[in-house]
Amino acid sequence: MKKKWFAGLTMSTLLAGSVLAGCSGDNGESSDQGSSGGDGEKVTVTLAGWGGNPQEQELLQQTLDDFEAKNPDIDVKHEVIADQYMDVMKTRLIGGEGPDVFYLDAFEAPALIETGVLEPLDEYVTDEFDTADFEKPLLEAFQKDGATYGFPKDFSTLALFYNKQMLADAGVEVPQTWEEFRAAAKKLTKDGVYGYGVAPELARQYFLAESSGGSIVTDDRASFADSKVVEAIQPVIDMHNVDKSAAEPKEVGASWGAEMFGQGKAAMVIEGNWAIPFMEETFPDIEYGTAEVPAIKGEKATMAYTVSYVMNKESQQKEASWKLIEYLTGKEGMETWTSKGFALPTRKSVAEKLGYDQDELRGPIVTGASYATVWANGTNLPIITNNFNNQFVSAFLGDQPLDEALKAAEDQANSEIDANQ
Repeated sequence: MKKKWFAGLTMSTLLAGSVLAGCSGDNGESSDQGSSGGDGEKVTVTLAGWGGNPQEQELLQQTLDDFEAKNPDIDVKHEVIADQYMDVMKTRLIGGEGPDVFYLDAFEAPALIETGVLEPLDEYVTDEFDTADFEKPLLEAFQKDGATYGFPKDFSTLALFYNKQMLADAGVEVPQTWEEFRAAAKKLTKDGVYGYGVAPELARQYFLAESSGGSIVTDDRASFADSKVVEAIQPVIDMHNVDKSAAEPKEVGASWGAEMFGQGKAAMVIEGNWAIPFMEETFPDIEYGTAEVPAIKGEKATMAYTVSYVMNKESQQKEASWKLIEYLTGKEGMETWTSKGFALPTRKSVAEKLGYDQDELRGPIVTGASYATVWANGTNLPIITNNFNNQFVSAFLGDQPLDEALKAAEDQANSEIDANQ
């Protein structure tokens, strides 16, 4: 087990800008795991996570201030590391210097849960915490064998972003199916504008890849060379190489999909909630709408990305740590944290209270949570993802057939998995 864990230390998490820090159990406080300062002495709980924009940092600090006001016997030491989050986290956990509470991306969760370094949280949960209020797919991403190791703090699914003026000028309706989407992309491609700005990577294509009944991962090994997977994602390749209606952002000098969209070089992109504040700040004059991702073979599908708060099993302040997690992922704390829309609440009741389920732009993103495929699948997904992406891009650019590219990627991924056993 440790061999696999150490082998993954060179891989950084997919989330841009990660962080961590903190040291539990050596903060000068009581070593009683059940203590939360009941004897009048304050305890300190270390909280580690990656940094966000200034507005997000303010919201988190406000939420932490509210928690400390309600729990005067607990101080929260919030620490941030801006790079190589999971590498740093794994190293510190191995060395017994992990924080009490920290962020964990669903993508990394299965491997970290397997190591046994996380505290199961079920015994701390009360009926008032209302776990049924969480969107089920998001909560399940942090569960294994009937135990819950984290509660999701926020999320985003993918939705279709479309330029209203471009669609109106081309006489194109907002596509409801994948076939309509491909046809619309053709009509919208003209005068240096592509119909579809696509991210050719597994994190964005996973739901499409499995839409014909194939599986990206089987028994924690790569299985994406399956003809059903090839069939499912061949249309993306064809939109680029045959229809000439799709391009990745860097082909037009953009760094990511929302920038390509905002620059008017793509009429449609499939992005997440993070694109909305970006568009408001960077391209405020673009009139756009959002819709659920077009249905594939009559079925709704999208991706979901989520992060939870988890507790270090070696924490010396478990009761206080749970109180912090309970507040941050409870209805009150989550409402504060997600109140400005930079992050979306994983609790259905909070999304409804804040009106996000009915919001013109965020509504389709919230709706997708109930049927989304969460970006997580087994302990070897990081290896599988790296190899898929390396070869998929070459097929997307027309350098080799998709089936050959995925076969080479699958063989290499499984070879690396075998070497890490």
